[in-house]
Amino acid sequence: MIDKKHIGRKLPVFKASADAWRLRFFAKAIGETNPVYFVESAAHDAGHRALPLPPTFLFSLEFEQPDTQWRDDLGIETSRILHGEQTFTYHRLAYAGDTLLYESHISDIYEKKGGALWFIVRETRVTNQHGEHVADLRSVIVQR
Repeated sequence: MIDKKHIGRKLPVFKASADAWRLRFFAKAIGETNPVYFVESAAHDAGHRALPLPPTFLFSLEFEQPDTQWRDDLGIETSRILHGEQTFTYHRLAYAGDTLLYESHISDIYEKKGGALWFIVRETRVTNQHGEHVADLRSVIVQR
């Protein structure tokens, strides 16, 4: 059982950044072929100041959160969780070399199948080093 008292809980804020080589690696892994994700000159020719982050890369950076104590505090058992869903709302592009600030909170906790499945909804606001709103992330973790 995951206690609903944790709804509204703010998670530790953290910063992450992505080097160009990581963006290229990720783009290749997801099957991206657009040269703006691989070649600086192609990115510049397309009007970008650097290599843009490939779609969904912000989610990968979110895994770098150094403080995961909140999972234990909620009673989340890593061996029993599944990735339920993920949504992204983009407000501006982020680029190689940007420093991104992740501010997250638990927005909902609910159960299904008589408590056999617990759903933990985390919402995250991502801003860049200039305080500009980059994206809103929403993820759902399911605990069996």
